[in-house]
Amino acid sequence: MTHILAIDQGTTSSRAIVFDGDMQPCGSAQEEFEQHFPRSGWVEHDPGDLWASTAATCRAAIEKCGNPRIDAIGITNQRETVVVWDRKTGKPVHNAIVWQDRRTADFCRELEAGGHADMITARTGLLVDPYFSATKLKWILDNVDGARTRAEAGDLAFGTVDSWLIWNLTGGQVHATDATNAARTMLYDIHKGRWSATICKLFDIPMAMLPDVRDCAADFGTTRPDLFGRPIPITGVAGDQQAATVGQACFQPGMIKSTYGTGCFALLNTGDKPVASTQRLLTTIAYQLDGKPTYALEGSIFIAGAVVQWLRDGLKIIRDAKETQPLAERADPGQQVILVPAFTGLGAPYWSPDSRGAIYGLTRNSGPAELARAALESVGFQTRDLLEAMRADWEPKGETALRVDGGMSASDYAMQFLSDILGAPVDRPKVLETTALGAAWLAGQGSGLYPDMAGFAKDWALDRSFAPAMEEADRDARYQAWRRAVRATMSLTGPD
Repeated sequence: MTHILAIDQGTTSSRAIVFDGDMQPCGSAQEEFEQHFPRSGWVEHDPGDLWASTAATCRAAIEKCGNPRIDAIGITNQRETVVVWDRKTGKPVHNAIVWQDRRTADFCRELEAGGHADMITARTGLLVDPYFSATKLKWILDNVDGARTRAEAGDLAFGTVDSWLIWNLTGGQVHATDATNAARTMLYDIHKGRWSATICKLFDIPMAMLPDVRDCAADFGTTRPDLFGRPIPITGVAGDQQAATVGQACFQPGMIKSTYGTGCFALLNTGDKPVASTQRLLTTIAYQLDGKPTYALEGSIFIAGAVVQWLRDGLKIIRDAKETQPLAERADPGQQVILVPAFTGLGAPYWSPDSRGAIYGLTRNSGPAELARAALESVGFQTRDLLEAMRADWEPKGETALRVDGGMSASDYAMQFLSDILGAPVDRPKVLETTALGAAWLAGQGSGLYPDMAGFAKDWALDRSFAPAMEEADRDARYQAWRRAVRATMSLTGPD
């Protein structure tokens, strides 16, 4: 029987899931790793932790599945996070700078003031923001002793996390990425399908550092024999949100998915033509097969599941994420506490990197229950921000349900509020691990082991559909209150 190993390397943990020939999970493992916060707004990972936790969870997942023969490996990963390493030794020159990191905000403002923003957006589909890889890579070259000299000599390699894992899995034999990860670096021309020499020159980034760009289903080399007992081909790669789009079978233009992990990311399939956003959304590549990119509009929220982690680790009002829903259900319905979770700035459609979190509507009776409810509802409000912007850019024909996945989608409370505040159906699939499933299907496609796109879409199975139950007047009033809270937050903590 066919077995495919899906690696899902995320922001707070690494996971591995083994899927069988029917694309059902048969063994999984997960391992959290340390987050590093050197300064306010800075977020880093130890690249060694990313690799070690990935290797450990792969072995554990295979063992839990009964040690089957693994026919192929698919990789999906946190996007935009930057790793730079020595080609000879394989050692990183600095900690990985995480997508949430805001240290390059001043440089981004300089780019805008210098009139470069429109050119960058036209070529990459992205807005000039610290979120993306390019400015993080420039920071490493400018601030790590000797890094620029070594990079110019061809001694250093740059990659997003997928490239770092591929390098380690193959024993340093392959330096590659896929089109979806490349499209998130702010260095890749999504129209021409190649690295932009113009942007690399602007950022003073040697192009020799950049990985080879391949389709999502392609040959990414084979693993070192000592890792899993035999060489295994790596045949599928996609950034986490694109892998979730594939896993949700959003293959038709107009289909929308939203993933709730550390952040929240909504993608709208726009087909074979990129749509330039007028609403400060991102134009990106949803997936690329047989050399043909399929494009998407994307809205990125920096804080979704991370707000529950804040309740647990920051406020310590819960011990486990599962406690959030019953706590929220006990909240006083007469209070309207609003939490704007701009802990690392605001993403789409605001793009306010200097904003910081704020809470509105507190009373003497406000407590843990009201904060838990506000935390869950903040995800629904932010998702509506994204979908409102998407509809302004590209109105799908007919009513389209929002397909959801990720850890927070398991919360009936959060998903019902999401449907209520959107005024639209929300569909949750039976397999919530759609990110890993997407990576597995791509690997199966790359190795000829899984069904084609139509067959995969036919197998997509619904767990539950949530229908809006909130009155329209209440929905609009709640959303307008949210918009006022966001404006107030940006005026208090944003730039002058």
